[in-house]
Amino acid sequence: MFQDRFYTSLYLLVLSGLFGILLVANKSKTQVSFEAYTQNIPDSKASFGLVPIPGGTFQMGTNKGNPDEMPAHAVEVSPFWMGTHEITWDIFELFLDKNYELAIAEKPLPTQVDGLTRPSIPYLDMTAGMGKEGKPAIGMTHYGALQFCKWLYVKTGIFYRLPTEAEWEYACRAGSETAYFFGNSEKALGDYAWYGANSGGSTKPIGQKKPNPWGLYDILGNVMEWTSDQYDPNLYKQRASQTLKDPVVPIAKLYPGAIRGGHYKSPAAELRSSQRIASKAEWKRIDPQIPKSQWWFPEAPFLGIRVVRPLNPPSPDEIMAYYNQTPIADY
Repeated sequence: MFQDRFYTSLYLLVLSGLFGILLVANKSKTQVSFEAYTQNIPDSKASFGLVPIPGGTFQMGTNKGNPDEMPAHAVEVSPFWMGTHEITWDIFELFLDKNYELAIAEKPLPTQVDGLTRPSIPYLDMTAGMGKEGKPAIGMTHYGALQFCKWLYVKTGIFYRLPTEAEWEYACRAGSETAYFFGNSEKALGDYAWYGANSGGSTKPIGQKKPNPWGLYDILGNVMEWTSDQYDPNLYKQRASQTLKDPVVPIAKLYPGAIRGGHYKSPAAELRSSQRIASKAEWKRIDPQIPKSQWWFPEAPFLGIRVVRPLNPPSPDEIMAYYNQTPIADY
């Protein structure tokens, strides 16, 4: 009798210990420290930084800008991380060229990575002669940007995506309500951005200017940045009497997509935090392919990407639905 009770007690003790271990392990997987960190790209020496963007409510748009920026309206944004810099060529080319990724990898690529659909190797110099070293990757379509994010997810196991227009503007403003995050005057713009007045007509290596108050470099200028949204010039008028949480306009047609940030040839006015830009079919004008490439804009050497990571990611099924959007044919 005593022996039976002893072994029963021992069994329950071991079982409770195992349960405790599993509970701690499960909590360690779900609890995430909301701090700045560096994302290393597995099987390479490449990496990029991310900073936490606290959730909050802000006035999106302006009452003194272009018609598509008006009126200013309240938007609530959930917390997320954002890349400190635009994605550079040294990272993007790992995704672009599997042979290059294989050549520098210290071990064979995992099956999931090996089987990913990759962009066609561009037939033109996509840097437009501006070079790649330390510079932002440019010229990719929205679909190309989306598939890069999928590659990142498969490589790292972390859900990265393009920012929404609301997230981008909220992060760019960093709590400000002025035309630029540093004030209304453009006089200090050269301290923070490469644009038409100081770039010499070329992209620049990332991180040479001052960051905004939330630690984002080149959020204005250097290259424009894709968002997740379809561009709608009348969108803000429809939102005027609402306070929306985490709004996004899903992509339903190829053009126009919503782009933010201005670039190395932009005038100062186009680098304002609320400035909105629409993608154009003309950016593929010189593409001789029929149908035209779903991966590249040969006439958009001013367009790049910056990724975000939501603090509370969606389900695995929702993640794959985001990545596996069918490309829209461009004729």
